[in-house]
Order: sequence, then C-alpha cells, then structure tokens
Amino acid sequence: MKKAWLTLSAVALCLAAGSTFAKEYKELRFGVDPSYAPFESKAADGSLVGFDIDLGNAICKELKVTCKWVESDFDGMIPGLKANKFDGVISSMTVTPAREKAIDFSDELFSGPTALVYKKGSGLSADIASLKGKTVGYEQGTIQEAYAKAVLDKAGVKTQAYQNQDQVYADLLSGRLDASIQDMLQAELGFLKSEKGAGYEVSKPVDSELLPSKTAIGIRKGNTELKALLNKGIKALHDDGTYAEIQKKHFGDLNLYSGK
Repeated sequence: MKKAWLTLSAVALCLAAGSTFAKEYKELRFGVDPSYAPFESKAADGSLVGFDIDLGNAICKELKVTCKWVESDFDGMIPGLKANKFDGVISSMTVTPAREKAIDFSDELFSGPTALVYKKGSGLSADIASLKGKTVGYEQGTIQEAYAKAVLDKAGVKTQAYQNQDQVYADLLSGRLDASIQDMLQAELGFLKSEKGAGYEVSKPVDSELLPSKTAIGIRKGNTELKALLNKGIKALHDDGTYAEIQKKHFGDLNLYSGK
C-alpha cells in the first residue's frame, strides 16, 4: 500500500507541475541568430525559417504557449539570456563544459560535427598543416572560435572573427579568407547548396575535444522548471513523430539525433 501511495503521489505532483508550467509560461521567447541556414535564416519576406525554427515552433505548439523569436548576434546569446532578453536560446548552440558553467541546457536537439570550407583545388584540408599561413574565418561566440584560438592560432594559422556567419562567407567569397570553419551540416546544406557556394568544398570533420557535437536549448542557470517543460516538449516531438517529420523536411534521410 505504501508503495502504491507513493506512486500516486508522484503522479499527482507531476500533474501539478504541469499545471504550474502552463500558468507560468503563456509565451516562450527564444533567442536566434538567423545567419545559419538551414538551421535558422530569413526567407525573402523576412520571416524566420529553418530546422531550429520549426523545432522551436513545434515545441511551443506542443506546450500550448506562444513562440516569440528574438534576433541576436550569436556572441550575445548568453549575455542576453542572463539579462532576461529571452527565455531560451534555439540557435544551433553546442553544449560545452564552459557554457555549462554559465547556463543550463535542455535535452539534446541534434548533433553535428565541425568542418572547414574552402575553394575546390586549393590544397587545403582538415589537416592543420595545410592551413599554416592561411587565413580562416569564424563566427564570434561559437565553439569554432574556441578551437581557432586554442589550436589554429598556435599552429601558425591566421584567424579572423566575424559578427555572424553571413559575414564569414562574404569574406570567403571575396578572397579575404582562405577558409571558414563552422558546423559541417550548415556548410554542406546552407552554403554549398547556394549559388554562392559553387566552386567550394567541405572538409572531413575536424576532430578535437574542443568541438563537441551535441546541441540543445540554452536556458538560464537554475531554471529547473523551464528545463523540465522544454524536455517534456522535446520528448513529445520524438514520441509523436513530429521531430522525424521536421528532420526529413530539412535533411531528407539524414539522422541528426543521436538519441542520447
């Protein structure tokens, strides 16, 4: 009897928690940097589109709350989160030990490696030796920035920071950069599939402990209620097949979710 009572009590607590979530969050504000197609970018009419955008909207629909998207440069995401400019960050933010000291994360959204982009026939590769004396661009605030400063700079590679990914590609196209470093899927499906990406190629994944692949929703430290709420929404998307539909829409049969 005691065990049954405890079980029923736990269920009651969960239901009560769910009711609290619904009352507290009628709206969820998500920070996003729309310069990272196919994850997040702007359509011709100015609307936000992409894999992350669809996931965020689907999570809000599942939780019966209004989604509000707040645009920000990527290096302003964590400061903006701490300043309460938004409730969470859905902008291809990788989970790293350094970030986990500053903010908390939801369960995994997707996983993806890092790679370089450069002109075909340039002789460049993921091998650092091939990059010595060359100039590589990256977006500020990303894991690629940490890798560039800790590894590339020390190996004799010139590196250049940019406010957003669009600026990185602009200088790559103009010849001011020899290569760029970013998420591999973003490079393959965002840049290379565009008209501007003709004549460029993507390297093999860059192998480094500084470049983890797990991506999640960033939230303020200690906000356990929102974390539980978001995890509930993410799980529901997997359970009812919505995640698979969104993934197929943007990436075909490619599986971005590691299931961990």
